Amino acid sequence: MEVREAIEKRRAYRSLDPAPISDELIRDLAGSASLAPSCFNNQPWRFVFVRDPDVLKEMHGALSKSNEWITDASMIIAVFSRKEDDCVIRDREYHLFDVGMATAFIILRATELGLVAHPVAGFSPRKVRAILGIPKDMQVITLVNVGKHADTLHDTLTEQQKAGEKERPERLPFEKFAYVDRYEG
Repeated sequence: MEVREAIEKRRAYRSLDPAPISDELIRDLAGSASLAPSCFNNQPWRFVFVRDPDVLKEMHGALSKSNEWITDASMIIAVFSRKEDDCVIRDREYHLFDVGMATAFIILRATELGLVAHPVAGFSPRKVRAILGIPKDMQVITLVNVGKHADTLHDTLTEQQKAGEKERPERLPFEKFAYVDRYEG
């Protein structure tokens, strides 16, 4: 699969079927993340790949109500970092950018492998840190939920979420987010 094909195929599906999560898969996804660029090659990203059913169940308690569909995920990847582990530049938390790129590499590789890798913001970072033993000085940035795309819709989805499963949500036109030579907003 070409990179462009993976980008176009990637979807944040919420209806998931189980997927086998092997040590090889975890190493493959982590290896893809490790190839992402970072400021001075600091590689500030950290990940906990959660596949144990008991730990997954604990993680469900850290989710917001709108993310109940995640109970069908075969793996949850906790993504975290510490500002001090990357370039500290005035007025910027650069580690967030670098971690975002590494996470995108994971998502695209999962897509290439026929998996859904759906990042979410609806969770309690405090609870995630407690469950996974992540130090308090680390910022939990996102959770990426991994599974196979299901043919049937998850019964907890809202109508809006169900619509998003059927068709790719509309994207902004070029003129709304991209500018040439100068910002024109």
